[in-house]
Amino acid sequence: MLKIGYIGNGKSTNRYHLPFVLQRKNIMVNTIYQRNSQNEKWDRIEGVNYTTDLNELLNDPEIQLIVICTTHSSHFQYAKMVLESNKHCLVEKPFMETSEQAKELFSIAKEKNLIVQPYQNRRFDSDFLTVQKVIESGKLGELLEIEMHFDYYRPEVPEAITSYDPAASYLYGHGCHTLDQVISYFGKPDNIHYDVRQLLGSGRMNDYFDLDLYYGILKISVKSSYFRIKERPSFVVYGKKGCFVKETKDRQEEHLKAFYMPNNKDFGVDTFAHYGVLTYIDDKGDMHEEKVKSVNGDYGRVYDDLYEAIINNKAKTITDEQVLLQMEILETGVRDLR
Repeated sequence: MLKIGYIGNGKSTNRYHLPFVLQRKNIMVNTIYQRNSQNEKWDRIEGVNYTTDLNELLNDPEIQLIVICTTHSSHFQYAKMVLESNKHCLVEKPFMETSEQAKELFSIAKEKNLIVQPYQNRRFDSDFLTVQKVIESGKLGELLEIEMHFDYYRPEVPEAITSYDPAASYLYGHGCHTLDQVISYFGKPDNIHYDVRQLLGSGRMNDYFDLDLYYGILKISVKSSYFRIKERPSFVVYGKKGCFVKETKDRQEEHLKAFYMPNNKDFGVDTFAHYGVLTYIDDKGDMHEEKVKSVNGDYGRVYDDLYEAIINNKAKTITDEQVLLQMEILETGVRDLR
């Protein structure tokens, strides 16, 4: 049994973590720390200890892993405390504010034979897993271009922010999803072209980004904006023999927001209307167009991987090298903004 605790008792813990952890019989939630119990907005879970004393969590000899679900500005401080308490650590995204902070934590973890890593749950998005299935089918031929979009129409978000904070940028907040997907599957790019903007002007938040990552002849474009009143497809993949278009995103977040939880068999599952379309030329020169059944996503697979790493000594899936590469890309992307 992997016994875990949480720092933070807000939306992140209760919406994006606990619904998946509570489905797993080999993981037990011991304690949840919150700074102020007067601000509780979520129902308490039976059998879980809730505390406002952080030391109670850090000093519990039964707890092996502590998950940090707080604002990004406190991630480094809490993660360092967790590691110094000789416990493994999982941190919400964005992982750290700088790559130097990440390097320091990885160094401490290595010295103590511990794991510290970000919660890269979007590796297990249905749309991303389906794209991998299509690529590996070989029907697209040699890959030429991939477009990845993560769009919103939420102008009120950047309009409400009147100062600039690199770690609170849109690139940090949402690029950490899509960039990790690219890095996890394709590795380190040969080079990167950055187009990171403040559409409302200097001194305001970064609210748009368009990064082109090059792998030989393959170009992968990672694009997002808060001002897309009509979303672009989640994925468009072009090869020499065909293309695949996945219009809609993974549905896990949609269901979680509606309090439709993972204990439902159709949680996060695409219907026929959500399936992507594959168009390709076969070896005989005949054209085909077909719907591709989506692979089911599961954010909880991050915890499955951690269980295997902590309990069974298997290599962790989200590596330090991948995390540092992503952090360096994020830093470079916002470096010239003011």
